[in-house]
Amino acid sequence: MLIQKILTRGVAEIIDHNHLEHRLRSGEKLRVKLGIDPTSPDLHLGHTVVLRKLRQFQDAGHQAVLIIGDFTGQIGDPSGRSETRKVLSEKEVKTNLRHYLAQASKVIDVRRAEVAYNGRWHGKRGVRGLLELAKSATVQQILKRDDFEKRLNENADVSVLEMLYPLLQGYDSVAVKADVELGGTDQKFNLLMGRRVQRYFGPAAAGEQDVITVPLIEGTDGVRKMSKSVGNYIGITEEPQEMFGKLMAVPDALLTKYFETLTDIDEPQGMHPKDKKLLLAETIVGMYHSPEKAKEACEEFIKTFSEGAAPEKPKNLLILKDMKDASLLWIVSIATSVSKSDARRLINQKAVELNGTLKTDPRETPPLKNGDVLKIGKHRFYKIEIKQ
Repeated sequence: MLIQKILTRGVAEIIDHNHLEHRLRSGEKLRVKLGIDPTSPDLHLGHTVVLRKLRQFQDAGHQAVLIIGDFTGQIGDPSGRSETRKVLSEKEVKTNLRHYLAQASKVIDVRRAEVAYNGRWHGKRGVRGLLELAKSATVQQILKRDDFEKRLNENADVSVLEMLYPLLQGYDSVAVKADVELGGTDQKFNLLMGRRVQRYFGPAAAGEQDVITVPLIEGTDGVRKMSKSVGNYIGITEEPQEMFGKLMAVPDALLTKYFETLTDIDEPQGMHPKDKKLLLAETIVGMYHSPEKAKEACEEFIKTFSEGAAPEKPKNLLILKDMKDASLLWIVSIATSVSKSDARRLINQKAVELNGTLKTDPRETPPLKNGDVLKIGKHRFYKIEIKQ
């Protein structure tokens, strides 16, 4: 049953399916690799899709190998990028790492995982090792990736550093003797490159790894991939009421994908979409907080939704005294953690109220005071607190 779950639930593609299934049924203990570049200190539900797949392998008795890209994170993965990714400094990488494992432990058993930092081997191999690694693939093979082809067709830059990234990630599989590597569908090129690099280094590797890709999930807007920079994310450390409200705002069309990739329960058939969302939201909030907190959030949401009133305990929005006369655009942007363009869209869509009064001018500087209630959309309420 668990093997079937590994092979089917929340899976986009498996390479090589028959080979992996045979190894799983043989009882062999596999080394299952997941590489993480710490480009952000916080995890959202989109990150948990692949972490949940890794946990399934753990539950089946396999060895989870978590690769922290402290070296490759300073290069930047070009996957899915229309431009060169910003290079992270060593300090930024370490800052982002600080809370990552603590948050990942909400999904996987970090204590049973083997955690390795790829700076350990990449830092030691030096230029000679890099030159040897460069022999494992051709320029034509690297440039076949969709991201590079698109950018070259548009006369946009592709740096040599970015071209080396998939080879470096591939060598990680050699270093830890990976049997399986996991990643999102946008990582397919890198994961397959791992097979090529393992094949090149021969005895230094444990054979070619099997690959499992998992779907990328759209965020609360129902269109773009879940991302903090876009503002359509649901963070796994958000307050229960905030998380619950965001899940209730997810478009109906995403319910099937959310049930399959983010939970262990099947989507109920013949149930009204609103009731499905209530079940989904209560399940997910319960996973990252507690069943009790999830029930409270559900009751609060139903009360707020049906009566249209502010919740008993709206989220506090801290405003510094010297910023209390800031523009409405700035206030909405800070409250929702979205860009100013997204905040302007919320205001233009007549989704913002202050003390029950509709606000439509992004340039307005409403005089704020303690206890004011800001409402954004149908379900997000904030109590203003002016800090002296």
